[in-house]
Amino acid sequence: MSTKSLASPARKRQLGAERNTEPLSTVHAIPSDAKITWGRLAIVITVAAWITYVVYTVVRQFLNNGTESFRFTTEAISYLVVVTFLTFSALMYLVARQGALQRFRDHVRVPRAELDKHFSAAHQDMTVLVPSYSEEPAVVRKTLWSAALQEYPSLRVVLLLDDPPFPSDPAVAARLETSRRIASGIADDLRAPRERAVDALLSFEGEQLLHDAVLPSDVRRLAHAYLDAADWLQAMADEEDRTDHVDTFFVEQVLGALADDLRVTADALEGALAVDESPSAERMLELHRRLVWIFSAELETFERKKFASLSHEANKAMNLNSYIGLMGGRFRREQSPDGVILRPAGLDEKADYEVPDAGYLLTLDADSLLLREYCLRLVYFLEQPDNERVAVTQTPYSSFRGAPTRIERLAGATTDLQHIQHQGMTHYGATFWVGANAVIRKPALEDIVEVETVGGFEVRRYVQDRTVIEDTESSVDLGLHGWTLVNYPERLSYSATPPDFGSLIVQRRRWANGGLLILPKFWRQIRARKRAGHPVGLGEIMLRINYMASITWASFGLVFLLAYPYDSRLLSPVVLLAALPYFIAMGSDLRYSGYKFTDIFRIYGFNLILLPVNLAGVFKSLEQAISSKKIPFARTPKVRNRTAAPLLYVVAPYAIVVFSVLTFWRDFGAQNWGNAAFAALNASLASWAILANIGIGPSLVDVWLGLTKWLYVDRKPVAAAATVAAGVDVAPTADQAVGDPAVEDESVDWRSVLYHGNPADPEIARSSTTRRRASGVRERGRGRREHSTRRRESVGAERSAA
Repeated sequence: MSTKSLASPARKRQLGAERNTEPLSTVHAIPSDAKITWGRLAIVITVAAWITYVVYTVVRQFLNNGTESFRFTTEAISYLVVVTFLTFSALMYLVARQGALQRFRDHVRVPRAELDKHFSAAHQDMTVLVPSYSEEPAVVRKTLWSAALQEYPSLRVVLLLDDPPFPSDPAVAARLETSRRIASGIADDLRAPRERAVDALLSFEGEQLLHDAVLPSDVRRLAHAYLDAADWLQAMADEEDRTDHVDTFFVEQVLGALADDLRVTADALEGALAVDESPSAERMLELHRRLVWIFSAELETFERKKFASLSHEANKAMNLNSYIGLMGGRFRREQSPDGVILRPAGLDEKADYEVPDAGYLLTLDADSLLLREYCLRLVYFLEQPDNERVAVTQTPYSSFRGAPTRIERLAGATTDLQHIQHQGMTHYGATFWVGANAVIRKPALEDIVEVETVGGFEVRRYVQDRTVIEDTESSVDLGLHGWTLVNYPERLSYSATPPDFGSLIVQRRRWANGGLLILPKFWRQIRARKRAGHPVGLGEIMLRINYMASITWASFGLVFLLAYPYDSRLLSPVVLLAALPYFIAMGSDLRYSGYKFTDIFRIYGFNLILLPVNLAGVFKSLEQAISSKKIPFARTPKVRNRTAAPLLYVVAPYAIVVFSVLTFWRDFGAQNWGNAAFAALNASLASWAILANIGIGPSLVDVWLGLTKWLYVDRKPVAAAATVAAGVDVAPTADQAVGDPAVEDESVDWRSVLYHGNPADPEIARSSTTRRRASGVRERGRGRREHSTRRRESVGAERSAA
């Protein structure tokens, strides 16, 4: 159970960061009646304030002054549009929050004995898919362990490595090899405790054949088995490194909490013996099976890029789709010049590779961790009589506590606010699949699959890869086929938040890209459900539209408020009254989630410096809508354990501060007090956000990198044979042969010709022609040299004779 990793050293803790690493309670606290009542009142105040503003401010200005000028009319209309959209987003926050409070109040946790009884009777297999690209092995290892220790009867965990399989960089190759060994290492570690648990189960079943009653010795042996398992987990936890707050969570909440739970069960069994009682034979059997479930996961590593017949598109969706498309199949490995091909094996043929099918899939990001009962509770929910049409259930992830940097703490705060929002959206049937973790019915994915043939091979798309927010689009696809989605009202999953400004840019730019592209599909769903007699409710429509498009209108609206000097007559305290319930509710939710009420100001400044990032994501969506070109996942460039921020996103926050200061100076001189106060607020909070979350030093480094980046040229990796891993030597392709001394004398790459035929691609044909021409030049050169040699020998002979 070695814990040595290639991970970066722990980050230096900043002043104002978080020190408490204790997570929030798994079960949400029951909100009081007063809290729910105030939430309803906040919704009423927001709506009433907006109506008041429209009627008594804008309409009054038109009635009193008429359309005095085109400029004033345009300003009034645009200002009303901006205020309306921003108020709508605030209202949707309050509405979703109210739904969450009602769900937390009504939720009743299922007792553990009921879970054990349910899964002892019948269950479907589950496959956990963990897509990973260039992740640190230590991060992936913790994620796989949290999945492998799930207390589920039949579990298979597959690491979907998407790194290039033959890297030329030795450091990258070493990291990849370490990642490849993680799954087998965990499987080896699980073998010993699993064998002990199985032996205990078989021993108890043997005793039951001899004795109908449960003997005290049976209870004592079971208690010792639980203590042995707890000690094994605790020994593993003691060997783990604790370099950061995520390591602490893994040790204390994944390993330690499971060990404590097993000890509590052992103590309960000892308590039964103390009063000369014992559990029933059925309960004893369930408790034995639970121990076996904990340690019985199967683990595998799969790399789609080793196979030429699978999609290599650079996104997480196709990484998932490639493996899901193989599930339940038997395949033969066939070598080709392009690499290994997986061909379906017939019933009478021997298969080289088989992929078991499963009734449930669990998709899990490589930087996420699950608590021990995640699978049991979510699958139990899916298998209740009223939930046959629920396709996806999940617990929207929470953040790891104890973040060492201020920006990670704020990013975690927004994550925990989103957890509450997603829980509330389920109340109105507006759930979206959040891709970090989710339990999915396999038949639901079969309903939405799209099949096409690319290059002679079948490509199956279960999860759409048209946008980089594949989970959002898949949610709409499932709704079109009559499936629903539900967020389970507990905290059972956790995921990492960006620790620095550069990585935050990568994440938030991706989040801002794609929502506009999915809206048309949602409109089709509304029409389809109306025709089917199941119309979409108004609450669901508003929440879904806000979820997909609010980044767009909020970003543009904030730009208008920052940049344009609106007439002071359009400003009104009623606008502030409309926004006040939103900020008070957010502050209350922050305190409920373990943060400070005053963090609302930090989050506002945080969002100000992210404004250019959100706008970039929106423009990328518009570009994709026009060009119909897919956007690959953005990768995070590292600068000594820090992600470098692009030049534009470093300079833009400073530009916002400068512009806000100039706006304040201008409006202060013009006695436009409302705009001056707004500009002063923006300048102050944006300045604080820059100093606290970006830093002057990192800003200068990133600016220098941005200005000098054009001077550097990426070194092209050395081409590697695509079939080295398969142990088969294949001749280089035509492209590889050009200029290669080792193959210059080969006139034809016969394997490539027989496989591809005469290349229709001009580039391939040109490469082959170039090689043949080079060969011809060498032959002609050789002939000229031989002719010159013979001529010199002839002249020499004539001179000797003379």
